[in-house]
Amino acid sequence: MNHTTQEAAGLDPTMLTVQLFELWNQKDLQTLHLAALQGFSKVSEPLEALMTILESCPGKQKGRSHTLGHHILMEFQTWIKDHPQVTLSSLSEQQALAVQRRALSLLTDTQPSFVDSLINIYQLNSLDPAILKLHIVRLQALNCHKEAIVLSVKLKLQKELNMEEICVPLILQDKLSLAESFVTGHSHLEQRLVTLLDSWCHPNFSPEMISKQFPRLSVSKHCMGQIKPKMLTKHVLRLVEKFNIDQALCPNALHKRRQDSMRFLMYKRFVEKSMTEENWSDHVQYVVADDLELQIQMVEMLVRYSGLQKASQWSLRYSIPRHRLPIGVWETQQSLPTHLQQEHLDDSAQTEDWKPSESHCQKFYQAPITKDMVHFVDTPEALQTCRSVVLKDGAIVGVDMEWQPTFGCISTQRVALIQLAVFDQVFLLDLCANGLCQHPDTISFIRSFFSAQNVIKLGYGMAGDLKCLLATWHQFLEEPLKMEGVLDLLSIHQKTQRGKFKGTQNGPKEVLVGEGSAEKGLSLLVQQVLGRPLDKTEQMSNWEKRPLRISQIRYAVADAYCLLDVYSVLSSNPASFGLPADLRSISSSQSEKGGEKKQKNKRAMQKKQTSGIEECQGAQRLSPPRSDTQKGLLCGKKPSEDSPALPPQQLRVVCDNMLQGLGRYLRCLGVDVIMLENTDDHRKAAMLAQAEGRVILTCGQPYQSLRSQVGEGCCLSLDCSEKARDQAVRVLRHFNVQPTPSDIFSRCQACNSDQYVTVPREDMVKMLKQKGFMHDQDIQHTQQKCHQQEEEKLDDILTPSETSELPRYALQCRWAPLSELDPDTLTFPGGAPIQLHTVPLALLTRIALFYVCTRCGKVFWEGSHFDRVLSMFQEVLHITDGDSESAAGPVTDVQQN
Repeated sequence: MNHTTQEAAGLDPTMLTVQLFELWNQKDLQTLHLAALQGFSKVSEPLEALMTILESCPGKQKGRSHTLGHHILMEFQTWIKDHPQVTLSSLSEQQALAVQRRALSLLTDTQPSFVDSLINIYQLNSLDPAILKLHIVRLQALNCHKEAIVLSVKLKLQKELNMEEICVPLILQDKLSLAESFVTGHSHLEQRLVTLLDSWCHPNFSPEMISKQFPRLSVSKHCMGQIKPKMLTKHVLRLVEKFNIDQALCPNALHKRRQDSMRFLMYKRFVEKSMTEENWSDHVQYVVADDLELQIQMVEMLVRYSGLQKASQWSLRYSIPRHRLPIGVWETQQSLPTHLQQEHLDDSAQTEDWKPSESHCQKFYQAPITKDMVHFVDTPEALQTCRSVVLKDGAIVGVDMEWQPTFGCISTQRVALIQLAVFDQVFLLDLCANGLCQHPDTISFIRSFFSAQNVIKLGYGMAGDLKCLLATWHQFLEEPLKMEGVLDLLSIHQKTQRGKFKGTQNGPKEVLVGEGSAEKGLSLLVQQVLGRPLDKTEQMSNWEKRPLRISQIRYAVADAYCLLDVYSVLSSNPASFGLPADLRSISSSQSEKGGEKKQKNKRAMQKKQTSGIEECQGAQRLSPPRSDTQKGLLCGKKPSEDSPALPPQQLRVVCDNMLQGLGRYLRCLGVDVIMLENTDDHRKAAMLAQAEGRVILTCGQPYQSLRSQVGEGCCLSLDCSEKARDQAVRVLRHFNVQPTPSDIFSRCQACNSDQYVTVPREDMVKMLKQKGFMHDQDIQHTQQKCHQQEEEKLDDILTPSETSELPRYALQCRWAPLSELDPDTLTFPGGAPIQLHTVPLALLTRIALFYVCTRCGKVFWEGSHFDRVLSMFQEVLHITDGDSESAAGPVTDVQQN
């Protein structure tokens, strides 16, 4: 009787659970598989039995696919395919709801297959939204924000939940992508997310406002500190493009982007001096537009960067109200002669000579054609002439495009000019000409040109050009362009860079670092192949303004024509450049070979990691220590511990551009450091190491190529996953460098110079007044503040200050006399002006002595940074009793900022 009752009731789920547990612990997965399939067939209610088993499984899933619960669920998925009759409909309504609630309670996991399986098996999407919403709220209360948002998307609960409460915690944890997935496909939520992020870009926003706005959120101060306006602006504008949202919904992000662009333009024009006055004027007017606040900020910045005259001219142009003008601008306006009351630019578009100066010709590549062989295509008739030339069978055409820089204020950039160069002549398609851009003949010509198989189209990095083509002609999105006969010289350039060919007469030439940064991109290729780089001064021009200047036309012509000359040299002797005879074969197989190379590199890296051994030729690799006795050198010999300590000034290094954080820390401790810029080629490190006897610090792939170019022990590779501070400690210990407190800040943090000039407060005041940064009212105010200070420490600002002690690093630096400073221009012999715009006027009441770098003009003063560095590197600093006393003495008096 009992036996019959047990069969009718089916197998007890608890017994099945115990059986499956034992097999799992024995790691007998094959038997477990069979036992699970047979057990599910024997239980009377499989759906309820599965819940009983899963609820009994130990531990949380947390994304892992190798737990017992996940394994059993996957077995049930397999079983139920052969038993389609097992559904919720086989249960009573009350039983079905109960088992659904049990399944919902298990959804605290983010492993996709686990979540999806439970949702599908128990049809959780059919549950009352109020029940589902309550579960999400519980997850949030447990701080399971990631699980809550993932589950919300899978259950399609976006309309039921508060977008801000769901998304804000994840945004603060740097998981904006999850917030994006929550709103995607719901236009009103997309707009709310963009509006929310844009509100955080407001100048008056502070992270504390989030706690007030969402009091139920529990967010740490660390998360609040992750809010960076610059990064938020970038995300807002990206989402505006992604979701196709009106830019009017993000005024704060646009204002911030324009503000940053204006600072960039000021730096390029007045500090770096790499932008012409014409280009700067065009761009700054575009960026500022009709925003009064930006116009006022521009005038304020001009006072600091250029002077009162230029600031006054631009303030008159924008008719800025007198009460909003910086001090001294209105007075300067009144004293300006009539002809200077507006900023007038020379109209050089027609008067400039086609042929540049002899020095320019010697320095830069020049297209070997005369002005009369440059044809503007601005009518359908001129386009027909161009078509007949460039579409000839067998033609070779250099292709380049120019567009207006938007500095990120607008995501899509439309082509303004297309250059098509054939031997002996160049056609300039002026897409700004009235009606030409959208003329049917123009669109037809573009299609025919790029699809012509018998015409070789030469370009360099054409992906960017094609993106702008699609933004210019939306027709190419609906009916894509057919690309035939296109040869991207970027692929060929990359192959020559990877090859190790020692410059034959016509082979790749090493690039010497000149006045600026090393050449890059097409300019680098032109220099390597043709001997001279391109002049990129006009690259960031206003290409939509007409008429174009002669210098712009000359640049546009050279950018396209140089492709013909480079191709001619490369194809005449490809072997000397390490290239195959058919250059077109490189472009077609590039992506496939690139994929194969990545796989090969990955396998090689895995092999190295498993073996733990690497051949060491003229290089050493540093990584985190494995134990107290093994200091992390994977190869090479560790310097003897008995070797004398090295002062930081004697360690000269060049940091690869992936280790700029390390370079800043080492320079901060007095090490002679050169840091490569992000745009610099890695080979520049080897050149500097060879020329100046420096040690290369690098990480990752460049180590393999750099190690063979320098002497034994002159190239070290560090672990990229380490923090920059830990990398610095490792390097110092490796070379047995023992910095002292006197070495901290003994080098300029901006340019690496170790020569300063001391500027007493009275002289700093005179300089600030001379350049318009201070006026009589400011001086009187500062004087009153000074009188309020303790008289034994601070004197009157307009009387010679007492002799202040030099900084602790005085003995580690070279000091130049203040007399070397030009009294009129306030520039040093090397041409660097004092960066007076960086000196806050409020400091003058507290700082008696300033220190100025004679190489770059950066101004320093004693502050609290020293204590932070001292604390950060105390484990490697050599501190004596004298150091302790000096650090606690004169520094404290001025360490109040």
